[in-house]
Amino acid sequence: MRTSPAELPDLDPDPDVSSSASVLFDLAPVSLWLEDYSGVKAQLEAWRGEGVGDLRAHLLEDLDRVRALTALIRVVEVNRRTLELYEAPDRIRLYAGLDRVFRGEMLTGHVEELMQLWEGRGGFRGQGVNYTLSDRRLDVLVSGNVLPGSEEDWARVLVAVDDVSDREAARRALAASDAHARGLFDHSPVSLWVEDFSAVKRLLDEVRACGIEDFRTFTDVHPEFVERCMSEIRILDVNRETLRVFHAGDRTELLKRKHEIFRDGMRQPFREQLVDLWNGKLMQRREVVNYSLDGDELHFLMQFSVLPGHEADWGQVQVALTDITARKKAEAYLEFLGKHDVLTKLHNRSFYVDEIDRLQRGGLWPVTILLADLNGLKDVNDRFGHAAGDQVLRRAGEILASAVKAPGNAARIGGDEFAVILPATDERGGQAMVDDIRRLCDLNNQFYGGVSLSFAVGAATSRPGERLEEAARRADAHMYHHKREYYANRNG
Repeated sequence: MRTSPAELPDLDPDPDVSSSASVLFDLAPVSLWLEDYSGVKAQLEAWRGEGVGDLRAHLLEDLDRVRALTALIRVVEVNRRTLELYEAPDRIRLYAGLDRVFRGEMLTGHVEELMQLWEGRGGFRGQGVNYTLSDRRLDVLVSGNVLPGSEEDWARVLVAVDDVSDREAARRALAASDAHARGLFDHSPVSLWVEDFSAVKRLLDEVRACGIEDFRTFTDVHPEFVERCMSEIRILDVNRETLRVFHAGDRTELLKRKHEIFRDGMRQPFREQLVDLWNGKLMQRREVVNYSLDGDELHFLMQFSVLPGHEADWGQVQVALTDITARKKAEAYLEFLGKHDVLTKLHNRSFYVDEIDRLQRGGLWPVTILLADLNGLKDVNDRFGHAAGDQVLRRAGEILASAVKAPGNAARIGGDEFAVILPATDERGGQAMVDDIRRLCDLNNQFYGGVSLSFAVGAATSRPGERLEEAARRADAHMYHHKREYYANRNG
């Protein structure tokens, strides 16, 4: 490491320094070192003569070379501020402890200082790490100049050391805080987005400046404005969970294909989001629909907030998306179970009753109702077992599902009883449906073979002023008439 001057045991200032200059040197408010780099100069010239061209690579290849060069630097004199900075009671103990002052991280920083001298700059500037005699870390800015008259041998180099430990500690603390915040963002278990809504705000301000007061009505009349606002959102950052949820390989792919994510079912929630922003609501919470890059529909609970400091321009907003797709599927399935028959996948009796009530209150008139009963289901259960009977019921569901299209509905309302409701359908339409069901039964029997499936079907169309329950009773009476005919013909 740096060495103290062997020829100056009494530690008197260098004789080349005048007494007045010595006073200025000693009382300077920054740490000053007068050093002899002549040994360094000689070694660098020797390496250059040996063909070393890239000094940086040469030194970094073996840091012992850096240590060897540092050991060639002789400390000629230091000032009082140096003793204070390095917590040395006197020069003797400072010189004795130089190996503790210049160590560790200082070596790599010293490489850059040596490079500047190697390149003939006549001095060096850099930042590094030293240590006090009590082992306290010092972050320092170091600047050195070869003094006039020493250009040939570098026998006198004046080095100034500025303590920037507080600044660097604050910088490291800020970097650690930023890294912590970044870690929380990147590793959050929910999808996080940082977005720029400033262009959206400008568009809303332009509309407001035109005198628009009812923004909801405005977007009813101009739905393309919502699309334009959606296209103006700029994504600044997303976290890892976002990439996973949306099946994106990286941020670049996500940003490139964002139009595949924000589409279709997102438009209506986004319009409501714009309405809230128009009304000054900068923190929002609602359910939204997005799409993965694989095309899957995804349901999220969105929490939207304009970040503090950006209330005036919406330049940064944070969007948190909690995936509720599984919950929505479960809710949809429960709703399906509440209105559907599990075996046939048709609507159930509860739905049938509610639909009759709904149409009665103001549906599409006339309404035709078909009631159908599977012929011979009991015999199938008795002869082949209930599994075979369930298969016949599933086939019946397939037939009715194929025959009945919206706005019509088919339902299983009992063990072997089915109903079809046909809004805005007269007697002719009802008869066409009966014919379609019979035709599909024939096709189904050809496909499955084995047990033959057939319905006894009765149809009735509501009369003016007649309640739908009465029409259903008439359809039921017709169905039983056909059922008696079926059994009479079979037994006959």
